[in-house]
Amino acid sequence: MVVGLTGGIGSGKSTVARAFQKIGNVAVYFADDEAKKLMTTSSIIKNQICKEFGEKAYQENELNSAFIADVVFSNKEKLATLNSIVHPEVYTQFKAFVEANKDKEYVLYENAILFENASAILCDKIITVIADESIRIQRVVKRDNTSEIAVKNRIRNQWKDSKKALLSNYIITNNTSDNLLNQIMKIHNNLTQ
Repeated sequence: MVVGLTGGIGSGKSTVARAFQKIGNVAVYFADDEAKKLMTTSSIIKNQICKEFGEKAYQENELNSAFIADVVFSNKEKLATLNSIVHPEVYTQFKAFVEANKDKEYVLYENAILFENASAILCDKIITVIADESIRIQRVVKRDNTSEIAVKNRIRNQWKDSKKALLSNYIITNNTSDNLLNQIMKIHNNLTQ
């Protein structure tokens, strides 16, 4: 079984994913991390990114994440172009990951843009992590050492929590006072019954 895990930037998806990893025989695929790795290691992706975004896209053979983020999070067409370059490779890698982890209780597919890039079709169940926007902004400003405006631009490029929630089987609320582990355990027990 493949369980999608999504949520807006700063919602705490990765924290939730790591908690699922600790409580059961669960394999977790972190799509964002794998995409970043592929953008540095895949010559096919690197060539296409350079062609679309110019030589500034890479510095000393490493992805210039700040430059790419500035371009794509202020231009929806550029974001769609980047996703169309990276997503097919991530998809291929994810299929192999699922195959390699057939012995697990389930595979958790952590993906910030699960709905936006149509990856939800790969999932048997979907969990959305939500948090108040002000908390999300604080988390990302602190984590990425970025500006509030930059975070708001990224939030604008993602679906609203309410839209994701309508298409999800489970919702986890991850504000500071929420009992995160209880929510995770309840869902894990439900998935493994």
